[in-house]
Amino acid sequence: MTHKEIETDISPDFHPENVGPSFASWLEEEGIAEDVREVAIKELFVEQLLKAMKDKSITKTAMAAALNTSRNQLSRILDPDCDSVTIGAIKKAAEAVGKRVRIELVDR
Repeated sequence: MTHKEIETDISPDFHPENVGPSFASWLEEEGIAEDVREVAIKELFVEQLLKAMKDKSITKTAMAAALNTSRNQLSRILDPDCDSVTIGAIKKAAEAVGKRVRIELVDR
């Protein structure tokens, strides 16, 4: 596709000045940006943990046993909406699949 073809694909009714704020700025305006960020971080951790468990053929029952905990507690670790999971539990879960956790402070 040439540059000319790309230009002609844009609707003549499209006016960039009428586009609203970015999703990130909308989250900030609504006061929910930090909550969304926290859930996204936990979802990413859970996704990575489940992938590592699958790669190593570790069942949830075996994972709970490796963590010396119940399947219910493992379910809380794997629940992105559960904010009562400690860093220690996250670290232990990562170690059980041969990984480590890295936490760092970054500028805003």
